[in-house]
Amino acid sequence: MLPCSLRDRWLPSPVVVESRVATQIQTLQLSVTSVSAMRWSTDELFTAMKEAHVIGRAESGCSEWAASGKVWRSRPGSLQVKRPGDIHRLISHDGLLTFQVVTIPDSMIQNAGGKVRAADYLSAVDERGAAFHRLHDAVLADAPSFELEVAIAEALTALTTIVSAAFEHSRAVRRALELLRSRLAEPVSLDDLAAHTGLDKFHLCRAFRAQVGLPPHRYLTQLRIARAKQLLAAGVKPSDVAPQIGMYDQSQLNRHFRRIVGTTPARYLRGL
Repeated sequence: MLPCSLRDRWLPSPVVVESRVATQIQTLQLSVTSVSAMRWSTDELFTAMKEAHVIGRAESGCSEWAASGKVWRSRPGSLQVKRPGDIHRLISHDGLLTFQVVTIPDSMIQNAGGKVRAADYLSAVDERGAAFHRLHDAVLADAPSFELEVAIAEALTALTTIVSAAFEHSRAVRRALELLRSRLAEPVSLDDLAAHTGLDKFHLCRAFRAQVGLPPHRYLTQLRIARAKQLLAAGVKPSDVAPQIGMYDQSQLNRHFRRIVGTTPARYLRGL
C-alpha cells in the first residue's frame, strides 16, 4: 500500500494485475439525461480501458496509477480526464478508493468543439479544474436541471479549451492504434501491425506497451470486449456476438468477457 503521507514518493510500476474495476458501483440519478454519473469504490488493483469521455474526482483514498506513459499520484479532490480507449492501471493505493465519475457522450464533445484537450490529471488545487469541480458538486448536491445544465456547459468548455500537457503517442503507436480499431473484427498479426506502422515489430511492441500501457494483443482484446458490450446493449444475442468482434467462438468470448467485465455476456445482458 501507498500511505497518503508518502504520496510524493515515486514508485516503480509492478506487474499488471487485471480484475474487476469496482467492488461497489452506485448509479446516480440526475435531473438531466444528457450525461450520466456514478460513484464507485474499489480496494483492488486493476487495469481497464475507458469506453467513453469521463471526468472523475477522487473522493477518498490515495493512489498511484499509470496512464499515457507516466505514473501519476492522486489524493482526494484530484481530477482525472479520460478519453475513449485510454488505459488506466492502478498500481498502488492506501485505503478504499472512491471516485465520482461523470460520463460525457461523444455527441456533446463534438458539439462543443470536437476534441478533448484537458490534461489527464489535475491536482485538487489546480485552478484549471474549477469547472469540473462545479460539475461534480452539482451532481453531488442533486442540483436542479437548470443549474446542472450550466455546470455541464462550463465543463464542456473546459474540456475543449484547457491546453493539455498530456502525453502524445508517437506516430508509429498512433498508426498501430488506428489499425487495431479499424480491424476490430478481423484477424491481425504482429507483422501486419509492424508493416502498417513502418517500425520493426520488436521496437513497436516496446513502444506500444510503454505508451499505451498494454501490449497490442491485450489492447485489441479490450477493444473487442468494449464492442461486445455495445452489441449486447443494442440487443444482439450473446451467441451472435463473438463472430462480430473477431473472436473464434462463444467460449473465447465468455473467457475474456468474464476476465475483463467480471461476469458472462448473458448475465451482463440481463443486468442492462
